Amino acid sequence: MNALERANSFNLTTKLATVVNLFKSEFPDAKADLKPWDNDADTRSLVDPDSLDIGFHFPGWSRQIQCRSVLVQIRFHEDSLDKKQRLIGVETAGFNLTGQVWRFSTVDRWECLGECKPAAEVREKLKSFCRQVFELFKGTTNKRR
Repeated sequence: MNALERANSFNLTTKLATVVNLFKSEFPDAKADLKPWDNDADTRSLVDPDSLDIGFHFPGWSRQIQCRSVLVQIRFHEDSLDKKQRLIGVETAGFNLTGQVWRFSTVDRWECLGECKPAAEVREKLKSFCRQVFELFKGTTNKRR
């Protein structure tokens, strides 16, 4: 879900701003987009309501990054007993004009997969960013409204 739509508390808004700053500390040229998804019925049917989604756009295509935009999805799971949201993973995907070209996920092996993977240095920056996101949300639970 668009991060802007999920930012319904001071605590979550602060964490969202921190996530943007963490990404920009690794990729200073990136411009954040807190509302990467269109607001139409087809798009809404594909969006995970338990995620915070942020787009980052670069001024041009980079050989190192192998894309022009990166979608970051911070995924949560709601515990059925206490109705609290817990961080379960961070997924990033790189896009160029033809669509998605790579994906990096913390859900399984922390591997980057795709036809045009970013350089090893960029993959390490993505891992660092994801570790910091886990630390940021460590031990926190956000009740969903």
